[in-house]
Amino acid sequence: MRNYKDHLLLTQSTIREALIKLQDLAKDAILFVVDDEDKLLGSLTDGDIRRGLIDGVEVTDNVNKIIQPNPKFIRKGEKNLEKIIEYREGNYRILPVLDDNNIVVTVINFRLIRSYLPVDAVIMAGGKGTRLRPLTEHTPKPLLKVGSKPIMEHNLDRLALYGIDDFWISVKYLGEQIEDYFGNGSQKNINLSYVWEDKPLGTIGAVSKIDDFSHDYVLLTNSDLLTNLDYEHFFLDFKNNDADLAVVTIPYQVNIPYAVLETNNGHVINFKEKPTYTYYSNGGIYLIKKSALKYLPKESFFNATDLMEKLIEDGKKVVSYPLSGYWLDVGKHEDFEKAQRDIEQIKF
Repeated sequence: MRNYKDHLLLTQSTIREALIKLQDLAKDAILFVVDDEDKLLGSLTDGDIRRGLIDGVEVTDNVNKIIQPNPKFIRKGEKNLEKIIEYREGNYRILPVLDDNNIVVTVINFRLIRSYLPVDAVIMAGGKGTRLRPLTEHTPKPLLKVGSKPIMEHNLDRLALYGIDDFWISVKYLGEQIEDYFGNGSQKNINLSYVWEDKPLGTIGAVSKIDDFSHDYVLLTNSDLLTNLDYEHFFLDFKNNDADLAVVTIPYQVNIPYAVLETNNGHVINFKEKPTYTYYSNGGIYLIKKSALKYLPKESFFNATDLMEKLIEDGKKVVSYPLSGYWLDVGKHEDFEKAQRDIEQIKF
């Protein structure tokens, strides 16, 4: 994967140096001109250089003679996802992301990613995976390979595909192996930090140990799920509902092979012939307003379902997001075997 800094060019560079960098970038040929602190000053393309040469500039001249001074950009933590979608659909393919000081913190390429969600992602990866023994005796479940890469890497890459670049991984059992495998995330152009659980903290308790989220929204997911969830649609639905918490739910249909009677004091008042009922179960993926995390007790055992109950009791808005795509909880040996079969057919 290309490092985003390949798109940055120092303001003191010559046009010749810019041409060399643009050649290396090939079909992603656009440069963002920055000062020594990576503050954005302008942009530069092959077309800008061509027009400059026609106007009489020399390749030994400074790039500042021909840069575009007001390039499009995205602000880090941009809450207006519709604006980002408008850029993407308007064919602004490569855009710098700036912090509040106009420093370029990354460059996104819509040829390689699908969105840029203003979300921190927390991946829960501390469990022992006892139901998958002996596979997990010396390897943490998140590092068990499904196809060509570990289960959790499928999750990480799917989230990064939607532009999420600030990650937290909660680890405990054999966590050193997970930390060694993924490192700080720089190879994937993401920021990756680790939260160590000294004791089991449930499915969300470890989040109480994080005080410096970069965004106002937090996505929490189990590390052992395989899914082709559209995270952009999930986020838009969450925002449109003005929810405090949204949970991905998995529909299950129960077919009753007999007529079901509805009675009142022993009297049959209605019946349905062989009805089908749809129920929704917890899919282990949540979107949460950062402000809702105040309900988490500090470093205590706490499950995501406990948070849902607290929010409901306090009159907050908790919504269901029924998933129509693929989802598999790789918890048992038969699930692991199914994952190996499915991975070649499901488009992640």
